Amino acid sequence: MRIIRLLDTTFYPCNFSFFFFVGAKLLLYPSLDMDASFFRVGPYHPPAGSRRAGREIYRMENSVSSAALNAAREQLDAAEAAREVILLQHIANGVIIDSRTVQIAPDVVIAPGAVILAGTILRGRTVIGAGCIIGPNTLIEDSIVDEGTTVNASQVYGSHLGPHNNIGPFTHVRVNTVTDYGVHLGAYVETKNSNFARGNTVSHLTYIGDSDVGKYCNFGCGTVTCNYDGKDKFRTTIGDYCFIGCNTNLVAPVKVGDGAYTAAGSTITQDVPAQALGIARERQTNLEGWAEPKMEAYIAKKQKLEADQNK
Repeated sequence: MRIIRLLDTTFYPCNFSFFFFVGAKLLLYPSLDMDASFFRVGPYHPPAGSRRAGREIYRMENSVSSAALNAAREQLDAAEAAREVILLQHIANGVIIDSRTVQIAPDVVIAPGAVILAGTILRGRTVIGAGCIIGPNTLIEDSIVDEGTTVNASQVYGSHLGPHNNIGPFTHVRVNTVTDYGVHLGAYVETKNSNFARGNTVSHLTYIGDSDVGKYCNFGCGTVTCNYDGKDKFRTTIGDYCFIGCNTNLVAPVKVGDGAYTAAGSTITQDVPAQALGIARERQTNLEGWAEPKMEAYIAKKQKLEADQNK
């Protein structure tokens, strides 16, 4: 019985080292009988004195019979066959799918003309409109995505995305997010229990939770709605045509009126009237000459490093 050990990597789901190691073993030992060498992951403690002594890492060992392996293979083949039937049905209905890595649950509805890219998972009672481009590497669960919307490398749960939205990459749309026409939720944006009117732009690195946002607002990078005080959740209300400056904290409950601005770096704890500029930050003070003694030593150090590199 052959035993294979992972001596220098910890196993996690989707750990590249795991798959690389197994692939290398198969290349080095082409005669390895896979039927008799099904891998089980278990703890392994390196011996005292070894480089990784005292750490629990993992090994794979042969412990499953051929009969059990064959039964598992049949189960997986049946699941793959059922999944492919669903894909073929959608393709026959006019949905564009060109990869078997797509997973679609039986209750999902997809309009003809939608494009579902590799690595996409559609779960629950999700509905995808015509002309949508979903993926790659996108998970949508129990959500409605209206026509013409793109969802790229993002996750959407229990929400309704309006028509011609642009979502992603790496956007987390949490439960009860509702968007109107032409909303953009960009990279590393997270939303939850919020309503976005037409044409909002939230480009990157922002959290909008428990909020009602008017139309055509623009959110600067780093905006956060501070909606939780440790006990209760509170809502933020933002009017139409507002500009929220970078690194603004909106401490709910708070309202920003139509056409108002918040200055970058502000922590807004009081309502901002319509057409006003809300500023909530310390005034800048410059201490003349403060950096000079520090910079002399720093510059000398870097000049010496540069001279050594040029030798």
